[in-house]
Amino acid sequence: MVHIEKSNRSDAELASLAAEGDAAAFDEIYSRHRSFVYSIAVRMTGNLADAEDLTQDSFVSVLRRIGSFRGEASFSTWRYRVAVNQVKMHFRRRKSRPEDQTSDGELPELGPNPRADYQRIINRLAIDEAMRTLPRGYQTAFNLYDLEGYKHKEIALLLGCSEGTSKSQLHHARISLRKLLSTRSHALQT
Repeated sequence: MVHIEKSNRSDAELASLAAEGDAAAFDEIYSRHRSFVYSIAVRMTGNLADAEDLTQDSFVSVLRRIGSFRGEASFSTWRYRVAVNQVKMHFRRRKSRPEDQTSDGELPELGPNPRADYQRIINRLAIDEAMRTLPRGYQTAFNLYDLEGYKHKEIALLLGCSEGTSKSQLHHARISLRKLLSTRSHALQT
């Protein structure tokens, strides 16, 4: 195993070096950001194998596009968008078969209680559908805070906004999700 010594360089400096072909700089970017990109992919897909593949695909995209990083936003924000876009492209490719599938394209095996398994899949699809209706800022705040565990101060730095904006967007996302999901639940019961 090759040991890569971490530098004190900023992500922006590493991105600039990587754009010039410095492989060690790109390796450091990868080691710094791999777990975050993987966690985004796991959250969005719910599938560990797909998440691993999408993490690799995201870093291939980062490598191809690193010359386009201009530093207008933080590198973390830029990298987050690349990862999310990679997952969205994955879903567009699979849209012709929207049922919940395993990484090899088969339907998942059901456990001892198939009704509960189906209900879990339906609930997951309902949550994903409700999330897609939220404004992008609400989605991002919800994902980063509630799912990824970031604090509002960290989200503010990542997205280039104030802590108050992060808190407000999270609050509105939660209210909207509750309303959308309760309306759906009520409609199914009648």
